[in-house]
Amino acid sequence: MNRELLEKPFAPTQIKQRKGRNGLLDYVEGHSVIHRLNEALEGAWSFEIVHHEIREEEVLVLGKLTAGETVKMQFGVSQVTRERESGQPVSLGDDLKAAGTDCLKKCATCLGVGLHLYAEKPIGGRAAVARNVAAPLTPMSAPLLPARVPVNGTRPVPAGPPGSGRPSNGHANGSITPRQLDAIWKVGQAKGLDPNAVEHMSLRVFNRKPEALTHEEGAGLIKELSNLKRRVA
Repeated sequence: MNRELLEKPFAPTQIKQRKGRNGLLDYVEGHSVIHRLNEALEGAWSFEIVHHEIREEEVLVLGKLTAGETVKMQFGVSQVTRERESGQPVSLGDDLKAAGTDCLKKCATCLGVGLHLYAEKPIGGRAAVARNVAAPLTPMSAPLLPARVPVNGTRPVPAGPPGSGRPSNGHANGSITPRQLDAIWKVGQAKGLDPNAVEHMSLRVFNRKPEALTHEEGAGLIKELSNLKRRVA
C-alpha cells in the first residue's frame, strides 16, 4: 500500500465543486478515486455493497472497501429521480449506482484519498491549491464529512430552466452553451421530466448540474434524455 500516493492531493483540474448546506463543497469524481486506488494499491483492492435500502425519496447503501487486511466501511446515498407526470422512478438501478459511487469515495477517504479536501487548513503544511470556481451543484448525496475548503473568486449566475428567472450566460473554454441548456430543459420536459429530475439525471451521469457541464457533456446529456422512453401515468 503506497500511503504517500493515496494521500497525494488531486490536481486542480480534478477538483470539482457543488453546492452544500454551508456553501460550496470540493469533491473529486468517482473515476478519479478509482484511478488513484488502482495506482496506490496496484489493483489489489475490492469494493462491495453489503446492504442497501430503497426509501421514498432516496436510496441508501452500506459498502465495504478491502485492501489486503485493511477494511473500511461507509454509507452512500442518492436521491430517487422521478418522472414528472407519473411520479414513477426513472431508474432505481442508476440511483443505486450513484449511491454506490458515493459510498466508494467515502470509503476511500478513510485510506487518505482526497482527505485534503476535508481539512480547514492544508494537511501536513501543504500549500493550498489555487483553482477557479465552478458553478455550484446540488449534491447528489449528502457527504458524511462535509468539506469546508475556503473558495475565492466569483462566478456568473448559473443558467436555469425556462421560467426559473435565472439568465442563460455565454460560456467559453468548452463550456455548455445557452442553446444546449435550452435543449436539455425542452427535451426533458418532452420526456415528462421536471427540472429537478433533469438535474438529478445530469448529476447521476456527470456528477454536475446541466449549467456546469462542458460542451461535450451537454451533448451527451441531450442524447441520454432523447433516448429515454416517455412514460404516461
